[in-house]
Parts: sequence; structure tokens; C-alpha cells
Amino acid sequence: MAARGEGPHTAGPLAAGAGQDVWLWHAGVASVIMRVVHDTQSVAAIDGERSSLCSWLLEGDPALRWQVMQDLLGASADAVAAERALVATTGWGARLLAAQDADGLWAGALYSPKWTSTTYTLLLLERLGLSPSDPQGRAACRALWQAARPYGGGFTLAKTVREPETCITGMLVKLAAYYGIDDQRIDATVRWLVGQQLEDGGWNCESIRRGSVHGSFHTSITVLEALLAYRDAGGVVPVDQSMAAGRRFFLAHRLYRSHRTGAVVDEAFGRFPFPPQWHFDVVRGLEHFRAVDADRDERLSDAIGEVRRRRRSDLTWPRYRPYPGRYWFQLEPRGASRWSTFRALRILRWWGGTRPHA
Repeated sequence: MAARGEGPHTAGPLAAGAGQDVWLWHAGVASVIMRVVHDTQSVAAIDGERSSLCSWLLEGDPALRWQVMQDLLGASADAVAAERALVATTGWGARLLAAQDADGLWAGALYSPKWTSTTYTLLLLERLGLSPSDPQGRAACRALWQAARPYGGGFTLAKTVREPETCITGMLVKLAAYYGIDDQRIDATVRWLVGQQLEDGGWNCESIRRGSVHGSFHTSITVLEALLAYRDAGGVVPVDQSMAAGRRFFLAHRLYRSHRTGAVVDEAFGRFPFPPQWHFDVVRGLEHFRAVDADRDERLSDAIGEVRRRRRSDLTWPRYRPYPGRYWFQLEPRGASRWSTFRALRILRWWGGTRPHA
């Protein structure tokens, strides 16, 4: 059922000479590509490389194509919607939906095993862009909320956890907001999440279990994503101040460094597998700042430099080894990664202040 391991090495588009003429190209993404190529290359070489790279991205799964069209190429809303609709019927999204159990769950489980349980499959489908109104997605999300065990304002789905779990509660709120679940408990749950914020602006699952007083990078990005999804879905509980404090927590750490020593907290933060599961990394952190179109704060420049440094010589970014666990199937083989490349280019375009336009 679940696939493990890695496939053969795959060269990037430029090394392989891949690519057909691009149907659409705009100054926003072109300027990003221009900044990452070598200064010594000719204009003709640069034009050929950026055209090949864009073609290569568009040759990916519909779940990736619609996001490239929307966030890098500025395609029309109708074209993006048509491509996004394919997520449910073609490629990765269709394969995940086909694996759903008759009772609406995946792998017969709520939270574990990682990463084939209902929680993590729904999170992946959300990142792929499954329609929020998809009946299979909505049914599974309702099943999660019906099965979640309440504890003191929060929830848990883990069988071994008998107390409110901040990360799991954040995931539940994010999924409910995305899939449009109408549950009278959601607003109170958001208030509980806001109330769990620590003095430094972060959140930490261990604050309940062990009394931790310092924010966790992993928990904090999970809650920030949940609060943003809730707000954007029209939630009535005010969360802007809480989110602003959460971003200040990350800025105080230059996104991924110790606020005391300046050292990188975990070298793994510089790698960005897709999907990120519950883990923090520099791209996931920067994606939140991009999502709210935050100021281009100098304290994020180290993380931007880390993203740039990870670029390969063929202008792509690599596929990082997935987090250990069970997978329904492998999204990409080793080598150049469309997901890594798209996510990095989207971040760099935001940092450079350019916007896609039709």
C-alpha cells in the first residue's frame, strides 16, 4: 500500500536539454531567473535557460502546474481554475482520493501512521490544491472533527496523548478552515490556540506536557498557518495580533537561528522536503511571510540566502529526502525537484517585490 525509498536520479531540465516553447512568460518570474543565473552568461543563454526551466515546471503534475500558472506566470483565473480542477481527477490528487477508505478515512487511521493517515493525507491534498468543496475531502475533515478528543479547549487525535495537543489542534483548525467545515467548536478552539501563545510569541506542544516556556519552530509555524487559514476563511475570532506576535518570534530568530547565539538551531531547517509534514524549514517559514505579504525584513535575509545557496548549477533546486514514514507513493525521484524549484522561485519573486500579471 505505502511506498518507501527513492527512485533513480533525475537530471534537471537544463542539463537534459528539455523543454518546448513556453506558452506564457512574464517579467516577474523572468527577473527572478535572471538574478540566479551566472553573470557571465550571454543574454541568449539566459533566455534559453529560463524558457527551458518554465517548460519543465509546466510538464509536472496538475497540482504543481496550476500553482506555477497562478503564482509565477500570472495566468488568467479561468485558466488556473481549469487546471486546478484536474487535481481531483488526474495525477497525484486522484491517486490519493482513490486510496480513501469507504468510511471516509485513509489507512483506517486518524493521525498515525505517519504519513498515510487521514490527517496527513488531507494536509497533502490541501497543499496540492484539491478543491475545498470536494466531497471526499470535506467528508474526511468532518470525520476528523467528530473523532477528535477534547481536552480543556484543545484536541488530540493521537491515541497515546491524553491532553490537548497544540500541533494537532492547529492542524484541525487549518483543515476545517480550508474545507469549509461548519462546527460550532471551531471558534472556541481558535480562542484556545491564541491563549496558548507564549511570552516570546511562539507556541510549543511541550508547554502543556512539560512546562516549556520557549516557542517551538515546528509548533509555531503550524499554528500560524492555522490562524491565517481561519482568518482568510472569514473566522470571527480576532487573530491578527496573535499572528503578528508569532511572526516577531521568528524574526527574533532570523527565522531559523538561536536568539541567544545566532547559530542555526537545526541544520535540517535548511532543507525543505515536500510535503513538510509537521516540520519547520526555511521555505515553509518564508511561505507564511509571503502569504501575508509581510515587509521584506532584513532579519529574513539569512533565510533567503540559504534558499539561494541550495540552488543547483542547472538553476533547479534538489529533491530532499522525505521524512521517514509510510507514503502512498513517491511524488518525485531523486535529482532536480519541480516542487523545490517552484517553491524557491515563488519565495524569491516575493522577496524581490515582483508580482505575476496576466
